[in-house]
Amino acid sequence: MHPLILTLRKVFYSSNLLFSVRMLISLTGSTLVPWYFGHVNLVIPLTLGVVAAGLTEIDTRLLSRCINIVLTLFCFAIATFSVELLFDFPLIFIVGLVFSTFAFIMLGSLGQRYGVIAFGSLLIAAYTMLGHNLYADNYTLPCFLLLGALWYNIVSSIESIIQPIRTTQQSLSNCFIRLAQYLDAKAAMFDPDETDGFTKQTLQLTESNTQLINAFNQTKRSLFNRLKGYRGQSYVKKMLSYYFVAQDIHERASSAHGQYQALSDNFKHSDILFRFARILNLQAKACAKLAISIKLNQTYHHDPLFARYFSYLEEAISQYQSHNKNSSLLIKSLQNLYQNLLSIDLLLANIDTEQHLAKQQEENQLVDDELTSFYDIFAKIKQNLTIKSALFRHAIRMSIVLFVGYGVIYCTDLSHGYWIILTSLFVCQPNYATTKHRLKLRVFGTILGIIIGIPLTYLFPTIEEQLILIIITGWLFFLFKNSQYAYATAFITLLVFFSFSLIGESSIEVALSRIIATLIGCFIAWFAVSFIWPDWKFRNLPKLVDRVCHDDSHYLALIGRQYLSGKTNDPQYRLARRSAHDSNADLSSLISLMTKEPHMNPALIDKGFRLLTLNHTLISYLSTLGAHRDKSISNQTLELFDDLSVYIINLLTDKQLNSEYQPIKQSVANYIESISIQDEQANNDLLVMQQLALILDILPELISLVSELDNKTT
Repeated sequence: MHPLILTLRKVFYSSNLLFSVRMLISLTGSTLVPWYFGHVNLVIPLTLGVVAAGLTEIDTRLLSRCINIVLTLFCFAIATFSVELLFDFPLIFIVGLVFSTFAFIMLGSLGQRYGVIAFGSLLIAAYTMLGHNLYADNYTLPCFLLLGALWYNIVSSIESIIQPIRTTQQSLSNCFIRLAQYLDAKAAMFDPDETDGFTKQTLQLTESNTQLINAFNQTKRSLFNRLKGYRGQSYVKKMLSYYFVAQDIHERASSAHGQYQALSDNFKHSDILFRFARILNLQAKACAKLAISIKLNQTYHHDPLFARYFSYLEEAISQYQSHNKNSSLLIKSLQNLYQNLLSIDLLLANIDTEQHLAKQQEENQLVDDELTSFYDIFAKIKQNLTIKSALFRHAIRMSIVLFVGYGVIYCTDLSHGYWIILTSLFVCQPNYATTKHRLKLRVFGTILGIIIGIPLTYLFPTIEEQLILIIITGWLFFLFKNSQYAYATAFITLLVFFSFSLIGESSIEVALSRIIATLIGCFIAWFAVSFIWPDWKFRNLPKLVDRVCHDDSHYLALIGRQYLSGKTNDPQYRLARRSAHDSNADLSSLISLMTKEPHMNPALIDKGFRLLTLNHTLISYLSTLGAHRDKSISNQTLELFDDLSVYIINLLTDKQLNSEYQPIKQSVANYIESISIQDEQANNDLLVMQQLALILDILPELISLVSELDNKTT
């Protein structure tokens, strides 16, 4: 491809660039248009409307986007007009503020779309409080806040029409980037010089797996949100196929055909492990290359050198086999691992021909989580109307936070005091660790913005210069809001400085009000998450551990069923596999949050990390069984597989090891020794039984940790 054409393609498919263009157009319209017509005083509500709409945007297909816009503007209108109409009646206003806060947050129980709209509605209400005194009537501020929100959505919709699948391509591309990182982390497990039990490598692999699972879930939502109305299009089939291939690669990559420390000990003086690691690293590079191809809408070309590297690895295994004929079990593990990597290579090489899913089958491959009736809406809300619901507790907590914030403002008559409510709204999150992290970044960003902002208002005193600075700082705020919250806070603080400077307010007075309000808002948020139904994560550990055991058991049960009935990637199997990985990812996130909570017992954290490692290992063994479920096994092995599956599931359910464990483990070992490896079916029997033996090996420690964590946290 010509370099110029390639450069233009990169520009056209650059998400950051297109997002920047969208924000610059939106902010330019909200600032320069009112300035051009001589109404500079309208810049503030129009710009704040753009900001609120930008923070509540959800990428979806055109029809859903139009529905979202209507819902968003409707909720925004209720929020902003109710504030204006009730503002001069403090008692009625505070009652309305508390109940509307609770109602809007509970709206989040209906799903991500409604949760985002609810946050935006509270945000627009806070902006209305902040700008209440800007105009003499009760209609100008709400109307132009809504006009700013509408203007942003129009710009965003036009971009969506021009590139309807760009965001989905970005999500799918990110999937393969995370898959590449996971393969690199997996390659680190093939180290012949490791002597520490692969502790660090396993934790890194678990972290990479968590990030990959999150990317899978985000891509699934994007596929539904954006592509639900385009199933007949070839590019939709292609992206769905890519998504399913990525999941299949992950199942094979997450499998473990043996204990890595044993492989390291046995091949300390061989290059075989290095060859495995090299192929995994090259497959990681292939996934990264595929990610770029998806992002730029290009055809992926598989590297032909893979064939050479696989032939070298096969020769190395054959050479080792000829000199170590007594290590038949170890050699079979190497051969199975070789076949597994070869299967990944075939998936990558043929990814553009993986259009084998029939249309009807495609439509049923992803499980639709969207609401379909009023009964679903009622059921979702009713399910969360209990103190056991984290969302319900957060709704109560936020209602109290805004009540206290308003009380402080009412009693102190602090200039621009409604920044207290705005700060608390941004900072107060459902859990302690995230709130604490955010409030630190909020204070730092606010101080940084003040330090930079005061001199800039004197260096650029004219209206035209400050309008340009509003556009730039608003654009930078959105550019950094998801990656660098402290810098995003600094830029939004600068935007505030320049906005209030337009109406003649002193930057020193604005700075003083901003820092005082920020500190008070952060303190209220910290106090709320610390003492108002604090959502300490260790209390959620027993329930999550139960879910982990249940999802692992369900995954194992469906794998066993497919060995009996034959391999199929039906929705039930994919859902079970995803649930097992989701639970493990949630366990990783929960333990990470626990480390940031005060007064946490370090021993409990260590046990949690150990359980996370063991559970990841268990899923790896299950993934190996899942990756080879297309192979036939003997009836005797199938019966033993069924009996062992029931036994393992019972252990995970009861959380207690029984007296049958040692005899069962010994019988499995005896059966493995009795298997002849002269024919292919016997090789399949051996692979299945080896994996079950590995699962039995880790069960005692895993069950012990599950039981201990359950007892210590209840």
